[in-house]
Amino acid sequence: MSEHTTGAAAQRCVMAIDQGTTSTRAIVFDRAGAIVSSARLEHEQIFPRPGWVEHDPAEIWQNLRSVVAEALIGADINRHALAAVGITNQRETTVVWDRATGQPVHNAIVWQDTRTQAICDRLAQAAAGPDGEPDYDRYRERTGLPLATYFAGPKAAWILEHVEGARERAEAGELLFGTTDSWCLWNMTGGPDGGVHVTDVTNASRTMLMNLDTLDWNADIAADMGIPLSMLPEIRSSSEVYGHGRKNGLLIDTPIAGILGDQQAATFGQACFERGQAKNTYGTGNFMLMNTGTQPVRSDRGLLTTVCYRLGEAPPVYALEGSVAVTGSLVQWVRDSLGFIADAQDIEELAAQVPDNGGCFVVPAFSGLFAPYWRPEARGAIVGLTRFVDRRHIARAVLEATAFQSQEVLEAMDAEAPAALTELKVDGGMVANDLLMQFQADILGVPVSSPRVIETTALGAAYAAGIAVGFWAGEDEVAANWAEGRRWEPRMDPDVRARSLRLWKKAVERTFDWVDEDVRTAQA
Repeated sequence: MSEHTTGAAAQRCVMAIDQGTTSTRAIVFDRAGAIVSSARLEHEQIFPRPGWVEHDPAEIWQNLRSVVAEALIGADINRHALAAVGITNQRETTVVWDRATGQPVHNAIVWQDTRTQAICDRLAQAAAGPDGEPDYDRYRERTGLPLATYFAGPKAAWILEHVEGARERAEAGELLFGTTDSWCLWNMTGGPDGGVHVTDVTNASRTMLMNLDTLDWNADIAADMGIPLSMLPEIRSSSEVYGHGRKNGLLIDTPIAGILGDQQAATFGQACFERGQAKNTYGTGNFMLMNTGTQPVRSDRGLLTTVCYRLGEAPPVYALEGSVAVTGSLVQWVRDSLGFIADAQDIEELAAQVPDNGGCFVVPAFSGLFAPYWRPEARGAIVGLTRFVDRRHIARAVLEATAFQSQEVLEAMDAEAPAALTELKVDGGMVANDLLMQFQADILGVPVSSPRVIETTALGAAYAAGIAVGFWAGEDEVAANWAEGRRWEPRMDPDVRARSLRLWKKAVERTFDWVDEDVRTAQA
């Protein structure tokens, strides 16, 4: 599908490639940060076993080329009208491919995938203390991350351990590793014919292989995981010219000049440039980031320390992040697996038919629980069921689960931030759901604000690329472009809010300790 805004064809523009978990998009923006055209194609979600999630990298690359063409047509421009192209991506999803042929050696292992739990357990056990307790924080001081299946390093290790001949080929320098930004950039700049093998600091900070302070690869951690350094992309800033479009492509000679992981891109697009500003993105999962300035802040409450962005040679800016694995994908599950709704947008109408959840709570721990719990053994649960509850109450509980999970993340952030948030900036597809956004404001107890342009992930990547080539002057111009679109004020009775939060936490506790060794063996 395409959108077209008349009168923009004569303007120079910037294109963003948004390579996400469920789709790949190309969006053309004008100087005001408004959408000129967009195109989107979904790719297959592959589930080989319980807890395994894969994508076909070749399908993603084919879809990228198609959406670029459609977005150019929709904008009625060719590549000469583009000042630059930026890339934003699903961050931890891992691709390993042959540098000579460009062929992936395995499907991409998606950030939601939990198959690497045994690798994480092994690495944690190797650092066990005198009491024998495994140390899942052994790399946290260096990388800002706990040992968890979420991150890219263990996924690359799994491919090298399980794909026949992969380790030998990697050690011989024949294989490349990257998150999907690297995969897209390498192909866009020529692939086997001179493709640029680069990632930016935000994506590198999600591998569990990068030193958070020095922004370079940690050779010791890579060795622990059995990953040759020769596989790894060069780490660059989030805003600089990495290369140009390949000679036989639609974007020939166009500067590719910005890379930001999707959640950092949304933070940049929301103009969260001041220390203490935060945003929450509602997509496949939910991701809340708070700008903590030029010094990384280590968390004691289950939050991640990550790089927020780096513009050229300027000092890096860091963030605290609370990652929630399943929010928008829970609505997809209700649509595709339960058949309660025909379209994801229908859930709001169904949920609005009842005044509350009827005592029902849905905890979507499909891939374990991420922040602030980090419980990989948890599994999803629907609790509080009575004969009174019907699909309308479950639909409402599904939406409320998104808000409850974000509330727990914000609670952790408030405890570690210099000051409590007074409002939350929001973006992503689920922001269109008025019932959810009102409940989010209610359960947080602070106002929720969405921008006029809600495609902040793609917009952030466009801004990073445009700043690199001088299309935009810098952060001040980005901030001047931001404008509020909608606002939701909290209106829930405090006693109701307190009771709802208490019941939610009880529901979460029911999901703990579900996957034990017996269950893991049965599912293998």
